[in-house]
Amino acid sequence: MARKGGWHEFSSPGLPAAQQRPAAATPGVAKAQQRVRVQRTRTGKGGKLVTAITGLEAPESDLKALLKQLKAAAGTGGTLKDGVIELQGDQMAAALAALEAAGYRPKQAGG
Repeated sequence: MARKGGWHEFSSPGLPAAQQRPAAATPGVAKAQQRVRVQRTRTGKGGKLVTAITGLEAPESDLKALLKQLKAAAGTGGTLKDGVIELQGDQMAAALAALEAAGYRPKQAGG
């Protein structure tokens, strides 16, 4: 008896290549070659000091994992907004050390 329609998983071995799940994309630039900037800012935060990390080129899932590592290293809260990681307070030293440990070459921007 033949099966009618129904639900099929993407990774079923009987599906043609056009219907297979696409492979995960890899970032185009290596971690050590990215221009990662770490700076302190108060802009738009109601006078509160925030450490902003810009220039990271990675998928959002990798950025969220990095954010978790940075928050644990700094012992503070933070968020990911439009590809920019923001840590609460002046976390410059902790952010630079954690980024270097993760394989990036960060630079301090601003004063």
